[in-house]
Amino acid sequence: MKNLKVGLVQQKCTTNREENIKKSQNSIRECAQNGANLIVLQELHNNIYFCQTEDVNYFDLAETIPGHTSNAIAQTAKECGVVVVASIFERRAAGIYHNTAIVLESNGTIAGTYRKMHIPDDPAYYEKFYFTPGDYEKRGSNFNNEEKGAGFEPIDTSVGRLGVLVCWDQWYPEAARLMALAGAEILIYPTAIGWEKGDTQDEKDRQRNAWIISQRGHAVANGLPVISVNRTGFEADLTGVTDGITFWGNSFVTGSQGEFLFEGTQDKEENNVVEIDMKRSENVRRIWPFLRDRRVDAYSDLLKRYRS
Repeated sequence: MKNLKVGLVQQKCTTNREENIKKSQNSIRECAQNGANLIVLQELHNNIYFCQTEDVNYFDLAETIPGHTSNAIAQTAKECGVVVVASIFERRAAGIYHNTAIVLESNGTIAGTYRKMHIPDDPAYYEKFYFTPGDYEKRGSNFNNEEKGAGFEPIDTSVGRLGVLVCWDQWYPEAARLMALAGAEILIYPTAIGWEKGDTQDEKDRQRNAWIISQRGHAVANGLPVISVNRTGFEADLTGVTDGITFWGNSFVTGSQGEFLFEGTQDKEENNVVEIDMKRSENVRRIWPFLRDRRVDAYSDLLKRYRS
């Protein structure tokens, strides 16, 4: 596909799962009506970001795949004839839960999943309590437990080969590079990131700019477009342990040289459709052949935790 029209759905979430799902479905419809072929939803879009605290009761929010949310989004993908990247708190088995991106084909079948590999454990982002790191990807329309690879595998769809990663993965150049080396044609990051109430404005600016710069760097280093979709709005910590998070939105798309194709607002719900020239990666990699010039014979120490 030469030109890909991508819909970015940036939304606020509440504790009402059904309302959140319906909002996502209506946003998919709006993006499709505006010409989108591929639509990307934010991380954990069917509920609040519950990882602000450690509470075993939140495991009740997890779902199987296929399951309620994936079936609802798949139905809308089929209705609109679009590919959708969704994000689900997956219950794989008792005691094993994942933060999972799921890709729905335009006919409503499951093209594949990606289970978040890098799991943070920071104040207000206690994800290690909830999520097991990903270990393999399931493929196939019948979701028949076919296993492939060890985490960083692109997902083949009717709109191209998607390098889907999730939030905290976006800080790791290794993840983007492995997706690129496996033939990904675009990097996609469903995200939930924001500021804590006590952060100064200078600190807020530094954090947001670092988030943008890191992902633009992945585009440049790999010669690939990047899509990053973040949630927006304030979400209180319902236990009162922390002061809550203001998610900074700012969903964006870059081209394969890191140039901005679109930047969203920080504090508004919005649906936007952005056109990407998918042929540019070929041309960019010809003038900036970073993959050709890699010294693969000299990188073995990257497998070490630290070089002392």
